[in-house]
Amino acid sequence: MSYPARIHVGITCPPAIGHLNPMMALGQELKQRGHRVTFLQVLDFENPIRASGCDFYAIAPSDYPPGTSANFFANLRNLREPAATRYWFEEQQRVAAIFCRDLPVAIQNLGIDALIVDQNEPAGATVAEYLGLPFVSVSNGLMMQREPDIPPVFTLWSYEKTQWARLRNRMVHGCVNALSRPYSQVLAAYRRKWKLPPLPQGEILYANSKLAQISQQPSVFDFPRSQLPRHFHYVGPLRSPHPQPYSQICSFPFSQLTKQPLIYASLGSLMQNQQVFTCIAAACEGLKAQLVLTHGGSLSDKEAAALPGSPLTVSYAPQRELLARATLTITHAGLNTVLDSLTYGVPMVAVPIAFEQPGIAARIRWTGVGEVIPGDRLSVRGLRSAIQQVLTLRSYGQKALLAKAAIAASGGVTRAADIVEQAIWTGEPVINQSIFNQQTISLESVG
Repeated sequence: MSYPARIHVGITCPPAIGHLNPMMALGQELKQRGHRVTFLQVLDFENPIRASGCDFYAIAPSDYPPGTSANFFANLRNLREPAATRYWFEEQQRVAAIFCRDLPVAIQNLGIDALIVDQNEPAGATVAEYLGLPFVSVSNGLMMQREPDIPPVFTLWSYEKTQWARLRNRMVHGCVNALSRPYSQVLAAYRRKWKLPPLPQGEILYANSKLAQISQQPSVFDFPRSQLPRHFHYVGPLRSPHPQPYSQICSFPFSQLTKQPLIYASLGSLMQNQQVFTCIAAACEGLKAQLVLTHGGSLSDKEAAALPGSPLTVSYAPQRELLARATLTITHAGLNTVLDSLTYGVPMVAVPIAFEQPGIAARIRWTGVGEVIPGDRLSVRGLRSAIQQVLTLRSYGQKALLAKAAIAASGGVTRAADIVEQAIWTGEPVINQSIFNQQTISLESVG
């Protein structure tokens, strides 16, 4: 069978940098293969998208003028659960309505042949169905495929194959369905309007392609699965093999790094919290290690200087360059930071705060690559104890190195692009023959 040499791919994802960065890496890979790639996104992210070499189309510029995303995330940082998740769903409800309203005409006018849709942007999937376009779904955050034995992603629960655990999981999923019902009703209304088949509440919330479902998790960083579709693919982190040098983006004081073991601390881009930063600095004070703390601009120079122990603090840091030198990561359990840490074989102490972070932290604990302290139980004493435990016991580092090897063999952005091309060119499901042969890391497997 002969395939067309060039396709025009549209990409949609939530307006959040943690979802955008992996998609830009995938977009760059497809562009290098000769395809045209257009991001359908809000104005706040025009500059990084164009800098990646991909095309940009502004969605609803009057509804989402520049600064809208920054205001949303500033409000989000002041909320705790369940208010944070409720606020997120309210915004997603608004985004879904606008995407369903504006995307069909935009896609047709741009001449887009197929879509890549973030799993957490189900409006993109509904629009693709309406237009009859092939689409591939990508889980840039923790994969949301539900199974009876898999705990809800918003919980710290571990995997249990028991009737009690299944009942518990089902009850919480029911609560999530109820909390998100206004959001799903927007999508359901458009599906009725466009004469598309109805979807159950647990399915309409997420974009799951019938051609190919891609996750940037490696298979080793998940609970045991038994119900994944045959066209599901664990490919590992989606990262550009040739990233722009950090020095071209902003500066970092590499000369201030000492020869002590490096502890890298980051709370990601969504939920910066001064109290947590203070606790991290106090917990690391006096250790025979250097703490490098990135705060995303949420601390003033005065506040940063007042942190205990005088850590090296910056607004933004070259994460991968620092992880290549790091001994330990302290993280909010955001998936991108966790995957970057495992890519370099660095064990972690996780402090999950909101959204699917507890579910990611539960997998850190399950796979033995780190320790977990829930955000609402965080204390200097407890965090310091966890840090010392991970630094002292060799098993954490050994597990992280096993994960590093698994990630290196997962295929990453190259394999993801192969899957996208095959799905779009053939219009047939891309079958993963090894989907049920995944292995999870356990402490017992290390000699």
